[in-house]
Amino acid sequence: MPVRVAILSTAHMHSFGYAHGLLGNSKCEFVGVWDDDLRRGAEFASRFGVPFFADLPEVLEKIDAVVITSENKRHVELAKAAAEKGKHILCEKPLVTTEEEGEAMAAATSGVKVMTAFPCRFSPAYTRLKERIANGDIGNILAINATNHGTCPFGWFVEEGKSGGGAMMDHTVHVADLLCDLLREEPAEVYAQTANLLHGQSWEDTAMLHVKFPSGIFATIDASWSRPNSYKTWGDVKMSVIGDKGAMDLDMFAQAFDVYSNNAMRGSVASYASDLDSALVAAFIKCIDEDSYPPVSLDDGLKAARFAMAGYRSAAMGEPVPYLP
Repeated sequence: MPVRVAILSTAHMHSFGYAHGLLGNSKCEFVGVWDDDLRRGAEFASRFGVPFFADLPEVLEKIDAVVITSENKRHVELAKAAAEKGKHILCEKPLVTTEEEGEAMAAATSGVKVMTAFPCRFSPAYTRLKERIANGDIGNILAINATNHGTCPFGWFVEEGKSGGGAMMDHTVHVADLLCDLLREEPAEVYAQTANLLHGQSWEDTAMLHVKFPSGIFATIDASWSRPNSYKTWGDVKMSVIGDKGAMDLDMFAQAFDVYSNNAMRGSVASYASDLDSALVAAFIKCIDEDSYPPVSLDDGLKAARFAMAGYRSAAMGEPVPYLP
């Protein structure tokens, strides 16, 4: 029997990619859309040829799982409503914006599966990068330089009461998740600087983080909304991994990487046809269908969100702070 899924809120632009993923997956049924913005939700549902529900309890009675793509500050509220009805959850990032929200999310959803929407985990290039590093191609990792630049999305993304922050909250977490997954450890210390350089508003459009890990590895993250409106993608997730025997570069949106080694070894892989949103949705449906643990868990979402939380504490104090408060 197909897994019955509804999208809760279409506030986030990633809802479009997830809708395509639901429609293209034979193991699930895209039951419909709920949105508190009736016009927005109805237009979205019409576009994808599925029913629109104005009543949240009604749609929750008809499904097995939800995809939450609301404003950041509504994630906990909607996850709690779904979990109370026993519905499994795929939630857009950042999963939460404060430690208090994280505690509430964990407590409210303990009885269901929760998966955090980090599609970059499903990039073939990233998978290959992990394999090459595990094989020792660049030796021991010393440092990582990473970026997730993008255009400023405006709208609710720049309303702190709905988003929980600016560029640092929005664009740190994708890279943060990859760092934790790749290094298999959480940071010890975070130092961040933020600024309002491009748009002249109260929220930060520029954010730089320096992250130290217990192993001695350090990483930098540029999570700025620094690209013009004509920029071709919502982000440019890139990583340069420096080892004691070589280096490896990953360009997530090109889905390719190059390896440079002291042994003159060079390798690359490209898979331009990969649809990361659909791969994410497929993994979510599979873990429900097979009753397995989500490949990108609630805990993974909390770990990534804490990078941004620590970043804001550091920026406010003007000095490095512990990763955990």
